[in-house]
Amino acid sequence: MSHDPYPPPRRTPPPYAASPPYRTVPPPPYAASPPHASPSPSSSSSQPQPQPHLTYPWQPAPAPPPHASAPRRPPQHAPLGHHSDLRVLRTAYRWQRRVATLTALGYFVVFLVLSACAPSVMTARVADGLPAGLLLALAQLPVTLLAIAVYELTARRHVDPLARRIRHQAEVDARREARR
Repeated sequence: MSHDPYPPPRRTPPPYAASPPYRTVPPPPYAASPPHASPSPSSSSSQPQPQPHLTYPWQPAPAPPPHASAPRRPPQHAPLGHHSDLRVLRTAYRWQRRVATLTALGYFVVFLVLSACAPSVMTARVADGLPAGLLLALAQLPVTLLAIAVYELTARRHVDPLARRIRHQAEVDARREARR
């Protein structure tokens, strides 16, 4: 006697409604592009010549003609996007984050490693009834506050002056470009 693990459904699903037939209307025929003849005085006045970028949309539009105005002076300094101060700012900010993060997380990792690998150190009495583990746990808050203070101090001394100088240079560049 065999048992079918997939019994037939108890009720049959309703038949699907027939979908409307697909629309088979052919697309409109494309107009043939007019022949590109050499411009003659009579044809240029009667009909405008088609522009190839409008006839063939996959081709890029022609470049605009260069201005006949006076040539521009080259900039006296590199534009802001290529400025070496941005690299210096990124480096200073990266070091700022690393120092603050490693200060706070480093202390916490040392606390966890001591708890797991050296329980005798954590249970040793430092003062009357005060185990070293509790003292280290309570010291975690001041270490975190120290990490925040280091972050703020490095921001004020190193990162903020760089950012201020780059922002000022960007404003000068924008004003100089607006005058042109």
